[in-house]
Amino acid sequence: MSSDSASDTPPADYESNVFVNCPFDEEYLPLLRPLLFTVTYLGFNPRIASERLDSAENRIDKICELIHESRYGIHDLSRLKAERSDEFYRLNMPFELGIDYGARQYGPPPMHKKQCLILEKNPHDYKRALSDLSGVDIKNHRNEPDEIVRVVRDWFYETVGLDDADYPKVVWNRFNDFTADIFDSRLAEGIPEDDVIEDIERMPVSEYIDCVKEWTSLNVDNP
Repeated sequence: MSSDSASDTPPADYESNVFVNCPFDEEYLPLLRPLLFTVTYLGFNPRIASERLDSAENRIDKICELIHESRYGIHDLSRLKAERSDEFYRLNMPFELGIDYGARQYGPPPMHKKQCLILEKNPHDYKRALSDLSGVDIKNHRNEPDEIVRVVRDWFYETVGLDDADYPKVVWNRFNDFTADIFDSRLAEGIPEDDVIEDIERMPVSEYIDCVKEWTSLNVDNP
């Protein structure tokens, strides 16, 4: 494939797109929401496989497309370890990390400057499953929502060069402000409190990101 072919040309929003590679189970939701909020709050555009659900679309092709369209990647490997004796390792996340790494190494020139953040639960957990990553700077979040805000924000500051990023505690407080505001807005519409909680928890990822963008545009000056 020639470097000047259409498929080699990144989209216009390539520099602001962040591919998010993480679990999609309910247990991860308390981490996913602040992660997506932080990326959006800092002025970037999270791209995630669940942003659109088309039963006719091949999942791996969609993931490759998202990686191709994203300058940055966040890969959470914290679910590599099986929790039960009859449970398999979760391999989707390291597989997608490999695709992103391969795109940086072997993709067209615009992809050679790709950057990624790799996350884990506890320090050095990854060494038991992915020893090839030894020597790579990997951050841990301890399964704590406020900590995932900190490590993601710090990565944008240190690696991406976002030197005007708000302090981690400020971003965390903003996330809580947003969560409270969206809850209150649903209550104001007459939705019962228990139904509001379920409604927010089951909100599609794309809708959640849109809500964050709208809230940020109204409540934050030049995040």
